[in-house]
Amino acid sequence: MITIRQRLRKLKLRRKKKHFFKKKVAKSKKVDSRDLNGLPESSCEQKLLKQASASYNQGYDAGYDEAWMKAMQTIPIIEQPLPEMNRAHRAEEEYKRGVYDGGDRIVDSILSELDILPGISIQQIIEAGINQMKPYYFRLLGAPEVAGRLINALEARSPLSVVRLGDGELLTLAQKVVMNEELVRKEGHFLSYSGVDLPDLEARDMLIASIKEADIVGVPKLRLANFQPLAFSVMKAHGIPYRDLQLTLSTINYALYLEGYLKKILASYRVLIVGNSAPEFSKILVNGGIHVTGVVSPVEGMRDISRVMDEISAAGDFDIALVSAGIPAVVIVQRIATVLGKVAIDFGHLADSFVSGDAKL
Repeated sequence: MITIRQRLRKLKLRRKKKHFFKKKVAKSKKVDSRDLNGLPESSCEQKLLKQASASYNQGYDAGYDEAWMKAMQTIPIIEQPLPEMNRAHRAEEEYKRGVYDGGDRIVDSILSELDILPGISIQQIIEAGINQMKPYYFRLLGAPEVAGRLINALEARSPLSVVRLGDGELLTLAQKVVMNEELVRKEGHFLSYSGVDLPDLEARDMLIASIKEADIVGVPKLRLANFQPLAFSVMKAHGIPYRDLQLTLSTINYALYLEGYLKKILASYRVLIVGNSAPEFSKILVNGGIHVTGVVSPVEGMRDISRVMDEISAAGDFDIALVSAGIPAVVIVQRIATVLGKVAIDFGHLADSFVSGDAKL
């Protein structure tokens, strides 16, 4: 959005430039009607010449203005820093531009120059296109299906692992195959908090092995660059056949809680809590009537997995483990299932939500 102040500034600049160029050109291009007064022609001829001069100058002005306006469209305007009060308007305009670039601009670029789609919204266009893509749909497991699998495994005392891939896990997997180290460092500036100190190809390879062995793998729904697109790029790069995996949402932990399955899953079984927030989280579960048999804490990154697994093995018998340990949780959950024969869920930050009081049993 251009403010009145900016419009006045641009108009003043245009007038100055226009005056300068007209003054430079006028001496050689314009015919001054006053110069005709000294000519020997008759008054009638002088009158005609004056009218011709006026018409010439009017035509000159009109042509000059038209050329000037066309030129101004190609001259970049140097924008002055916006006052604080206008930043919100600028942000709104940039948002609108982003919405256009992400949708209608693509449609404009596909349509031929003389074709338009009047009255058809970008959502209608996308919906029509998505309907054509139905043969390529891949169905994820929902919360009811995952909850059923967990309950069946608990009842049968058979192993089951539910792991989740977020941007941290995916960026770790992207090392040296999808992204170079510099880009991984830039995009994954938070990875050390999540348990990976770059570069760490050993951590990458541990994740690959665990994903291949896991029973249910959560992947992102969002098509943001470091989420769903990156998930399938790294799977392809590492030779992980995603169509052979049981896939669910990477937010399946929250879905199980919000749809009321979590307490049903935990109510009749012995629960082990693993992670940095485990001591506080375990108290909340106990107060909610859940039988917590043990706590393993802390988990200090990928290189701490072996020690953590030793502590889990020594923690006593349990039926299901809830693991909130950042990126190492993928490996820990998979090993609890395949090595110890138990049920385990990558519980993530949902444990912190219980500790903070945002989530309730």
